[in-house]
Amino acid sequence: MNWLTKAIKFGERIKRVLKKRPSKEEIENSEWTSCCKGPILKKELEENLWVCNSCGKHHRISCRQRFDIFFGKNSYQILESPVPTEDPLNWVDTKSYKERLKTARKKTDQNCAVMIAKGKINGIDVTAGAINFDFIGGSVGAAEGEAIIYGVQHAIDNQTPYVFFPCGGGQRMFESPIALANMTRTTLAINELKKNNLPYIVCFTDPTAGGITASFAMLGDVHFAEPGCLIAFAGKRVIQATVKEELSPDFQTAEFVEKHGFVDRVVQRKDIQKEIVALLSILLKKNSEVNSDNLNETSENIEPLTKTAS
Repeated sequence: MNWLTKAIKFGERIKRVLKKRPSKEEIENSEWTSCCKGPILKKELEENLWVCNSCGKHHRISCRQRFDIFFGKNSYQILESPVPTEDPLNWVDTKSYKERLKTARKKTDQNCAVMIAKGKINGIDVTAGAINFDFIGGSVGAAEGEAIIYGVQHAIDNQTPYVFFPCGGGQRMFESPIALANMTRTTLAINELKKNNLPYIVCFTDPTAGGITASFAMLGDVHFAEPGCLIAFAGKRVIQATVKEELSPDFQTAEFVEKHGFVDRVVQRKDIQKEIVALLSILLKKNSEVNSDNLNETSENIEPLTKTAS
């Protein structure tokens, strides 16, 4: 058997192996996902708030899953935000933008990447927003900008604090300058929130980058972050090529950003609600119903935030 025959047979064997591999859709619909030690049941992960018991990785979650954790299941109301023109530029590359939107909506059961909800946490009325990374990478276009601004307006009209959980790679390229304009629009909206003396709390989730970091996500009165999440503007390799220096392995992680003053505290997912309740009870001058243990934790938690602010 010469080398050519062997190569052809080897190629056919590879094709057979590849055909047996599950499709992307089959992987997404599977009961399993992967983490540090290989396959793990999604059900087990969900029971631990989608955090790996072994390595502590905080897996990406949807907006509804986020609100379930933050408010409690069936304890909040999703607000319908305006949806502007779907495809203002009639964008087409390998497929049309309208087709991409249709796929994303089917996959996530959302009209756009951003969802806004209202509810109570420990008796405090809160307006909350979140971004779903599964909706075209959590990118921000006109619809997402409208949703964020709608959340701000709802907070102002109802005099509630605004809590936001950002993630995503930045502005949506399929909408070009229209998407970029929403960096300015969301920034102006947050400024209006602050003029009304309403707290704006941001909790960074993985990953938060690009125009999202460069606009509404970095304007919080207090910034929390989930452990290990990426917080950046430009990518690490781009920065490394620019500064011509080797960057630390933890560069752009939540812990690195906290160390350099852009994040006030890195908080486990299970503790986010408790931390925000403690903070809002002080900012809103309300006596939230907390037991003596929580009061002790509150005093410990607030001290480092005061140091950071000073």
